Amino acid sequence: MRKQERRAWICLALALVLFAGTCLFSYRFVKNGSRWAGFYGNTQIFTDGRINRGTVLDRHDEVLLQCTPDGLYYSDDWTTRVATVHAVGDGNGNISYGAINLFAGQLIGYDLLNGTYDTTANGKTIQLTIDASANRAAYDALNGRTGAVGVYNWKTGEIVCMVSTPAFDPADEAPDDDGAYYFNNFLSGTMTPGSTFKTVTAAAVIDTLPDRDSFEFDCDGVNHYGDSGDTEFRDIYAHGEVDFREAMAVSCNGAFGELTREVGGKTMAEYAKKAGLTKSLEFDGIETAAGSFKFPTDDDVRLSWAGIGQAQDLVNPCNMMVYMGSIANGGEAVQPTLIKSTSFIDEIRGTKTIGRYLDESTAAELKSMMKNNVVETYGEENFPGIDIYAKSGTAETGGDNSDAWFVGFTDDEETPYAFAVWIKEGGGGASDAAPVANRVLQTLMANY
Repeated sequence: MRKQERRAWICLALALVLFAGTCLFSYRFVKNGSRWAGFYGNTQIFTDGRINRGTVLDRHDEVLLQCTPDGLYYSDDWTTRVATVHAVGDGNGNISYGAINLFAGQLIGYDLLNGTYDTTANGKTIQLTIDASANRAAYDALNGRTGAVGVYNWKTGEIVCMVSTPAFDPADEAPDDDGAYYFNNFLSGTMTPGSTFKTVTAAAVIDTLPDRDSFEFDCDGVNHYGDSGDTEFRDIYAHGEVDFREAMAVSCNGAFGELTREVGGKTMAEYAKKAGLTKSLEFDGIETAAGSFKFPTDDDVRLSWAGIGQAQDLVNPCNMMVYMGSIANGGEAVQPTLIKSTSFIDEIRGTKTIGRYLDESTAAELKSMMKNNVVETYGEENFPGIDIYAKSGTAETGGDNSDAWFVGFTDDEETPYAFAVWIKEGGGGASDAAPVANRVLQTLMANY
């Protein structure tokens, strides 16, 4: 009897293991089936290692790529091919986050019931969220400089422009041994943010310093502080007497250095995290680079520089763009996406938020300050027809020239865009990066 009982328990255990294994396989099959079917060794959907079915369109149905058994056929326009290569991808798989890799399952027409079976062998058509004309405008505006331009709809999350340079023509031979052409600065890069980070410091000030409206700072260009007054904190030039709002408009390092010291290193670290700048964003199979910061509590000089976006501050442009969108959206951040919704269920479900970055009142005050930046410093006439809110940045990185930044958003019911522009050794944020943002936004507005 005992022997039979032991055998029964063994059979039951084996049955449970079999059931658990079946459940695990089923889960993995549902989750990873398209990737398994899209293995490069599958000669049904790959020819010479290149996908042989499917079409990639931009948001306005412009054909960016057709995959056929005879080869890959990109746009006939050279600028379109180069400007969209980091979104579309190349046949050799050098660009890991290109649509050819990310959305191979959709291109080959995979589904759970039929697998890769397709009577036409033409695959499926997928539509990206990008606007090819905006990508062309961004590429032309960068004019050969290394940089990144990203714009997304802060209500829907759709990335309408994504350009990284240097880039290459995917219809030609891939560059030899130069990863810079394959590296997506917008998704995978981390850069010194310069004064764009003052938007984070300002959020911390708004929330933690109730007497900020009475704040005053006399900037002489070489600001001295400390008990003995022998500690120097240099600015670009003397701004004179400024309050909190004016300090943001003229981007006064001295004033924001003092504000950072009042807020403190621990709080600054919390707000960099709250702004989503220290974590990787995940969407559509993409993981953006996480930023990093050090806000020392025992070194006022390093803390001051960190509070103005220098020292060891590093941010990712995509994450910065999403943070800008959260300011526009009352503090709520919306998850980006690169692929247009194709299902009725997704259309009903709508926007996916990824958390509250700021209190609504904090976002509103920041928004007002960023509009004041444009009115007082950048000039509304430089962005004709656009209701724009922005912050420039000029990041010192040790190169011959400063990195140029321009970040912000538009507040328009039909075209609500958040953006981030970064140009390596590009010069001044307002003088060099802002015109790039304007050109791309004007193209998007005209092509809406």
